[in-house]
Amino acid sequence: MNGEPALTSNASGEGFVVFDHVQKSYDGETLVVKDLNLSIGKGEFLTMLGPSGSGKTTCLMMLAGFETATHGEIKLNGRPINQVPPHKRGIGMVFQNYALFPHMSVGENLSFPLEVRGTGKSEREAKIKRALDMVQMGAFANRRPAQLSGGQQQRIALARALVFDPELVLMDEPLGALDKQLREHMQFEIKHLHESLGLTVVYVTHDQGEALTMSDRVAVFNDGRIQQLDAPDELYERPKNSFVAQFIGENNKLPGTIEALEDGKALVRLATGEVIDATPVNVTQKGQRTLVSIRPERVEFKPEMMPPGAHTIDAEVLEVIYMGDIFRTRLRVAGSEDFVMKSRNTLGQTKLVPGQHVRIGWHPQDARALEPM
Repeated sequence: MNGEPALTSNASGEGFVVFDHVQKSYDGETLVVKDLNLSIGKGEFLTMLGPSGSGKTTCLMMLAGFETATHGEIKLNGRPINQVPPHKRGIGMVFQNYALFPHMSVGENLSFPLEVRGTGKSEREAKIKRALDMVQMGAFANRRPAQLSGGQQQRIALARALVFDPELVLMDEPLGALDKQLREHMQFEIKHLHESLGLTVVYVTHDQGEALTMSDRVAVFNDGRIQQLDAPDELYERPKNSFVAQFIGENNKLPGTIEALEDGKALVRLATGEVIDATPVNVTQKGQRTLVSIRPERVEFKPEMMPPGAHTIDAEVLEVIYMGDIFRTRLRVAGSEDFVMKSRNTLGQTKLVPGQHVRIGWHPQDARALEPM
């Protein structure tokens, strides 16, 4: 790295990036990040996901060196980096607003981080060409950022983060300014680059679909803490608390009371008196209040489509919305008027209409008894 401290030795066998009891406070009292312990593997794509103010961006900024930890240690490849300035950490960074220099050409933008590192001219030219080719922007080296579309500028920002061959790339809401179709396309491009280059990526977003699509693991943040750290399918299928269940994907919530806990099942009495089976997650005793979580796509109304052992309950159709590939039906269920069922739009699909009464069902394993919000 041309005179910069090398962050390459890791004899401890711990994660490539480690947050060790990290806290952050801006006023000396209120903790924005509360005792974060997180280990990220080399080559992993980890997303920090959460609502605004949850602490995810602050964690990324501490890792980048733009914020300092109030307490605890951050390590990169076994080396403490709390006292290492940002430009000596060897980390690539991609921002939502691209942060390109408007007075420089694309090639000059990519040359800048190489010049700072003392890279020779011929090597710079080769690295710039390779980075632009990676993001399919090889023909745009002489253009200024203002001459590029938003998607093209984001590709250049990505190329600039990769041009000096960092082992770690941080991305802060990098696709937030793009339209839906381009954003989805760029998600796959970034994921493919991650896989082909063997990069370690730490990605920050509040977009749950983005997190599920791109990540090896997702850390769901709320109130300065990680609520759950898991693979995308684990987060979606097996949320560990009510916050994760409602934040990741659409989710039905039926309030009730635990009647019994036996044989790995919870019997839950709903507000209107019906008793249903559910999988207990973080409820432990009879009489405890609970929210039963059920994904809309796990709900069926046709008897032949119901899974074996399905629990059924009466429902009234309130609204049916055609969404192309699916029908989104809002139902009145056990006193709730916000219960949603998603049905595939298939040939011969039975059309429900408002005011119709149906019997709906789901497998008890798809109902999860969680703590009340």
